[in-house]
Amino acid sequence: MIRAFIAGTVIAVIAPLIGNFLVIRRYSLFADSLSHVSFLSVAIAFALGVTPVGVSVIGSIVAAIALEKLRVSKRVNSETSLALFLSGSLALATIILSFQKTATVSISSILFGSITTIGSNDLLIINSAGIVGILLILIFFKEFFMIAFDEEYALVKGIPVGKLNYLLMILAAVTISISITAIGVLLISALMVIPVIAAHQFKKSFKTSVKISIIFALLSVWIGLIIAFYANLPAGGTIVLVAIAWFIISSIFRKVLK
Repeated sequence: MIRAFIAGTVIAVIAPLIGNFLVIRRYSLFADSLSHVSFLSVAIAFALGVTPVGVSVIGSIVAAIALEKLRVSKRVNSETSLALFLSGSLALATIILSFQKTATVSISSILFGSITTIGSNDLLIINSAGIVGILLILIFFKEFFMIAFDEEYALVKGIPVGKLNYLLMILAAVTISISITAIGVLLISALMVIPVIAAHQFKKSFKTSVKISIIFALLSVWIGLIIAFYANLPAGGTIVLVAIAWFIISSIFRKVLK
């Protein structure tokens, strides 16, 4: 449980940090698409008999770069390219897994997470990558903010929009990949988006919304872990349900204030 709380805390900070920029850009489906690419990468890793996390990181980064290239080229609109990656990855993963009859339990933990059984090596990977990701977001926070709201204005200001866009997408890919052992590939995208849209219900400034979303994510992880432990429930699913509860509470609070 100590390892679970440490890993969950790191993920709860980095996920909404990145998620805020994705939501503002109306790119929420990006996280979901990358989580399915991670699922495909894990399926390939099982087929090859290698460590899933390493393959997942590589696969997600390649997919993130490809998606950004498609978005910039405008040959295919963003939503269409995301749908292609999402459905294609899921379909291919299903076919690959159909040949892996002995990997059912491991695949289940990858899909839905197993944060309460996280190992020391996974904890080290999550903490290292998470801290680096958080530092990079904080260093380039102003630039990411300007790009998210107006890319053309950012270009006029001399900000390297292209490079920073790729950096943000890669950070999102790595965050999703390192979180698969804790939250699961099907739930990490929810933790990246739900606390953010819950925070946005208060209609505060962007910086304030970022802080509120991190608080919601932290509370979701901590409360979700406690409930899962005492009620003997799956931790990943419980965490996401708590996050949804915060969104409902925020929506009600917003209506009351009106």
